[in-house]
Parts: sequence; structure tokens; C-alpha cells
Amino acid sequence: MDFLLDPNLWIAFAMLTALEIVLGIDNIIFISILVGRLPPEKRDLARRLGLGFAMVSRLALLFSLSWIMGLKENLFHVFGQGISGRDIVLFLGGAFLLWKASHEIFVEVEAREEDGLPEAVNTDGVAAKQAGNRLFWGTIGQIGVIDIVFSLDSVITAVGMVDNLSVMMAAVIASVGVMLFAAKPIGDFVDAHPSVKVLALAFLVMVGMALTAEAFEVHVPKAYIYAAMSFSLVVEFLNIRSRKKRLAKAAAKQTPNPQ
Repeated sequence: MDFLLDPNLWIAFAMLTALEIVLGIDNIIFISILVGRLPPEKRDLARRLGLGFAMVSRLALLFSLSWIMGLKENLFHVFGQGISGRDIVLFLGGAFLLWKASHEIFVEVEAREEDGLPEAVNTDGVAAKQAGNRLFWGTIGQIGVIDIVFSLDSVITAVGMVDNLSVMMAAVIASVGVMLFAAKPIGDFVDAHPSVKVLALAFLVMVGMALTAEAFEVHVPKAYIYAAMSFSLVVEFLNIRSRKKRLAKAAAKQTPNPQ
């Protein structure tokens, strides 16, 4: 138990946990947007299952570190560019994220259905229940696919920072615990503000492009993406505040003064 008194381990744990939370922001946004299309009573369960799968996939990858390191070895070459297993996973994950985020932007901007749900889910009967179950498990499946991609990025980062497996596992569990608490308020806020949802989807497009570029050894620092997104969010928060004030003033003018 003496290792628990080692300050270096606690510093490594704190830094890695903070980094895992930051790296999990795009995961939270993706989960929040997908579960927003589910009935309200199923959203919390979908969030928990999605983040639970993220934690399991991260821990499973940590237990297979030799395989993870092997993914960096080139499998073949294309036009002189070495392609590894990691590159293939990042490319497929980035392409999936680009497709999914672009599709959701189209649905949100051009073809938004009432309450964001297919019409079949709002009807009664066995067919509606089956449609709801397909939507639920389809959503969980999509979350699972992208969880693996984000987990690979997260674990490779963890391995580069810390060489103690116990510290890495503890940091992963702690970060997922924080994300469990953060996912619902973030999801509720995104659902309540359609413009923020489109902005979040645009952020996922940027992440998908970065993952795809990373597959071809073109490294795009995530700090640039987060900085751009943070600036956009600050501007959007100012717009939301401005709209609320204008609506409040308009409501006050329409309210007759008591005599």
C-alpha cells in the first residue's frame, strides 16, 4: 500500500484523469445528440449504456497493450504511405463520424421531424414498440462503434503519459464517472437549444476530419479544434443571452400595465 503515498502517482492520476475527461468531450457530445432522438424515458438508460460501453472498451484496450502497440506497425503501403491497423481504425471511425454528423445536420436543418423521432415511434401498438426498440438498439450500436474509435485514441494517449496500468485504469474509471454526471445536463442543454446542437454537430465534423487526417499521418492538434469550438460556444452563449433579453423586453411591452 506504500505506492498510494507516492505523490508522483497521484499527480499522474490527476493529469491523466483531466486529459481523459477533455478527450471524452467529443464522446459526450456524440452520445447526447444520438440519445436526443430517443423517447425521453429511454435517454438516461441509453446514456448510461453508451458511457458504460466506453469504459469497458477503454479498460479492455488497456489490458491488451501489446496488441495496441502492434497496431502502430505498418500492414501495407499505399503510394509510399505506410498504413497500420490504427490508421485503418481511425479512418473508418472518422469516415463514420463525418457521415453521421453530416446526416444529423441535414435532419436538424432540412428535414427535422416533430420531437426528433420517427413517426412510427409516436403511434400505438406492437409495430410502434418494435420500431422504438430498433431505434434504441440502433442508437446503442452507433454509440458503441464510435466509442471504440475514441477509446483507441484515449488509450494511446494514456500509454504515452503513464506507464502504470493501475493508474491508467483508475483514471479511465474516474473520467467516465465524471462524464456520467455531465452527460445529462449537456444533453438537455443541447436539446433545448437547436443552434447549439448544430454547432456541436459541426464540432463532430471537425473531429471526424481530424481522425481521417490522422490516419494519413497528418496530425491536427486537438487543442486547435477545442479552441475554435470554445470560441464558437462563447459567441453562441452571447447570442442565446441576447435572444432571451429581447424576448423578455417584447413580453414586457405586450403585458398591459395595471391601472
